[in-house]
Amino acid sequence: MKIKPLFDRVVIKPIENESETKGGILLPMAAQEKSQLATVVAVGEGVNFDGEKIGMKVAVGDKVLYGKFAGTEVAVDEQKFVVIAQTDILAVIE
Repeated sequence: MKIKPLFDRVVIKPIENESETKGGILLPMAAQEKSQLATVVAVGEGVNFDGEKIGMKVAVGDKVLYGKFAGTEVAVDEQKFVVIAQTDILAVIE
């Protein structure tokens, strides 16, 4: 199955946090913070606002930083994705 976002939505795949510290201590899932880094998997075509086309500022393959509580988590073919509005993306990591 393939996800195609509409309007100004972006599908991202979160990058998992390390489950082990640099010193070799394993962290339980409860102690790990939710990742805010992700890779862009798909982008919508943009949105028209007051007759003006607003294009997308991110592209497939970009690494982005997004808000901790932003977006909707979905599972497709046993993989976890987040569908998020472009305005909830805080930065592109270069």
